[in-house]
Amino acid sequence: MDKRTFTNRLIVLDTETTGLNPQEGHRIIEIGCVEVVNRRLTGKSFHVYINPERVIDAGAIEVHGITNEFLTDKPTFDCIVEDFIAFIRGAELVIHNAPFDVGFINYEFSRLNNGTGTVTDYSKVFDTLTYARKKHPGQRNSLDALCKRYSIDNSHRELHGALLDAEILADVFLLMTGGQSSLLDEGQGRAEEVIVSSEVKYLSTDRPALKVIRCTEEELAEHQQRLEAIEKAGGVCIWNQ
Repeated sequence: MDKRTFTNRLIVLDTETTGLNPQEGHRIIEIGCVEVVNRRLTGKSFHVYINPERVIDAGAIEVHGITNEFLTDKPTFDCIVEDFIAFIRGAELVIHNAPFDVGFINYEFSRLNNGTGTVTDYSKVFDTLTYARKKHPGQRNSLDALCKRYSIDNSHRELHGALLDAEILADVFLLMTGGQSSLLDEGQGRAEEVIVSSEVKYLSTDRPALKVIRCTEEELAEHQQRLEAIEKAGGVCIWNQ
């Protein structure tokens, strides 16, 4: 296995659809994306509801709660595709069960019949479900299961929603990858070399002492909970050693 380095800009993405299979004519009705740069959420997002120009399966409505009536006045996919591509271009998409979402997006691209291409013409793709299965073999690795494993509160999530699920997945991804900027993945090139300067710079001795800001008891408790969550998930915390 080769070391793989993420680009500085990640887009955590989720979709909601009219059904399970684009080959049966099912369409995307919601896209939600959040941006992560240098492993920090930037606050930038892309979120849109889409008129699928077809009826939504009753089973799908039970999952995401989006109705045909709600989408009546929403734009069609061809009206939002340029903004969507502009948002994901050059980034690495982080998706849970990527073949599902990428399959639907590629189907929407193909319907445009204008040479739009496929998702991988614009972005790399990282599947968190595949990674979770390697990291936690033999365990449940749904988004809800990963939230429980990493002590992420998703109690406010009564129904699936693309933007909310993308935000939750971003938290899962950052915890699951353990703060690393590079992961092990098959056939994905080698990590960039890190250049460390040998120059030593000394601080002035005549400057005033630095102010020490100590954490509160509540902050200490939250920190300890996060360390325990990392260790429970199989990580190693040097702070607990």
